Amino acid sequence: MLYSESSTFARRFTVIACGAMLALRVGFVPTTQAKDEQAAAAKPARLVLHARHRAETKAGTGRFHAVTETVEWDPKKTAVVICDMWDKHWCAGATKRVGEMAPRMNEVVAKARAQGVLIIHCPSDTLDFYKDTPQRKLAQAAPVVETRRPLERWCRIDPDKEGKLPIDDTDGGCDCSPQCKNYKAWSREIAAIKVEPGDAVTDSGEAFYLMRSRGIDNVIVMGVHTNMCVLGRPFSIRQLIYQGQNVVLMRDMTDTMYNSRMSPFVNHCTGTDLVIEHIEKNWCPTITSVDFLGGQEFRFSEDTRPTVTFVVGEDEYKTEQSLPVFAAKYLGKEFRTNFVFSSETNKHDFPGLDALDRADVLFVSVRRRVLPKAQLERIRKFVESGKPVIGIRTASHAFTLRPDMPPVEGSEPWPTFDPDVLGGHYTGHHGEGPGVTISVAEGASGNSILKGLDLGQLVGRGSLYKSGPLADSARALLVGKVPDQAPEPLAWTNTNKYGGRVFYTSLGHTGDFEQEAFNQLLVNAVRWATAKTP
Repeated sequence: MLYSESSTFARRFTVIACGAMLALRVGFVPTTQAKDEQAAAAKPARLVLHARHRAETKAGTGRFHAVTETVEWDPKKTAVVICDMWDKHWCAGATKRVGEMAPRMNEVVAKARAQGVLIIHCPSDTLDFYKDTPQRKLAQAAPVVETRRPLERWCRIDPDKEGKLPIDDTDGGCDCSPQCKNYKAWSREIAAIKVEPGDAVTDSGEAFYLMRSRGIDNVIVMGVHTNMCVLGRPFSIRQLIYQGQNVVLMRDMTDTMYNSRMSPFVNHCTGTDLVIEHIEKNWCPTITSVDFLGGQEFRFSEDTRPTVTFVVGEDEYKTEQSLPVFAAKYLGKEFRTNFVFSSETNKHDFPGLDALDRADVLFVSVRRRVLPKAQLERIRKFVESGKPVIGIRTASHAFTLRPDMPPVEGSEPWPTFDPDVLGGHYTGHHGEGPGVTISVAEGASGNSILKGLDLGQLVGRGSLYKSGPLADSARALLVGKVPDQAPEPLAWTNTNKYGGRVFYTSLGHTGDFEQEAFNQLLVNAVRWATAKTP
């Protein structure tokens, strides 16, 4: 067989070679198609970036869809700006995180450089180190050009475009304990990021002049610190936006100066996420290093937060308001959270559901929405992977319509989501009453989800759902009771047929969120779902 294949290859090669020689002898002229193919092969590949921005669901709601769009940039018209990736910072934690991030950043920079992107190193206040280097001279030689508005040495918070930052960094942002002494610790850019021939070095508006001289309209910003220099430096986001550049921030190649002991009292990495959201809402989209290197986005070694994705769409209980408040107050120290809201113009559409691809937990608060097939398939794929699911209140009838509701074109229901995934059997609810009395289910008193709850202070403020009987795989934790009616399971855990952990509670009324015990119940459920507790 090996001999036969080799012989076949040799015969084919001979035919091709002879044909090529004959074409040359008779003056063969390539076809238009061949010319186009040759031109395409010679043309550098465009940069394909997945740019995420935040679009308000409706003006004045304060809720945002995280929308990712694919953009293509000409590498010859694109620059990478590396902001203040110093060799050392006065904050030991900041120095450590830069050291962790730098090798991955260097890989990104090398890939971008190889594709024809201009690399501009901007290690502020260290230019003496680069004096007389070709890279420094390249930036200095850029001709001064007229600008849309005068270039600024520092671009402060712009009240016309943004509110205050979502974190309090007034103490300098050092997250170490005790905090480090503030002094000038830097002398150059960290050596792990290579400065190569053809790169430029600057820390001023020279960066914009150089871009303009080369016809560069597109800029990828990376570096530190997101809430300070990345926004404010003369070569970075605010300034470049003012001058009309197309800008994206590489969100997994940045870090904040944020002390987790300051408002909003969340994990340091959650603080960074909040600033990134601020930028996506007010300044520019963001991308990740995955667009250049593939694989997974970069995360710091200290960032062990599981990611909880909330999918929210219901008109009864205002969980689009209560759940973000809950997540910000109770989950920010331990978890990474993001929200997918239903569209204000088509309630069955959930823009940004691709966030589920990066989630560890799906948290559902949806009522009678039938999603487009591709979106529902994304949820099915998550569930069938065996990852954990949490549902509250209307999640028991999340993806199905009542018989009297008209069908929705192009959508796909999931009428068995409750029994298949949650382990319940929702058939309606009792009428409104004085409140639902809550007690611990038989044999559930030692469950970690109930730990620390003062159930004597917890009353169900909404109507009692008829949720029984539960699946054999489910275990009741709480029972609800209203006068003159049989008790109903109110909260339970389940192991669904895909092996995933599930927690569900029919609580979730606006009045339930006003009770500390209910909020703690949800916190405990998220911890349990992510195996933080047994």
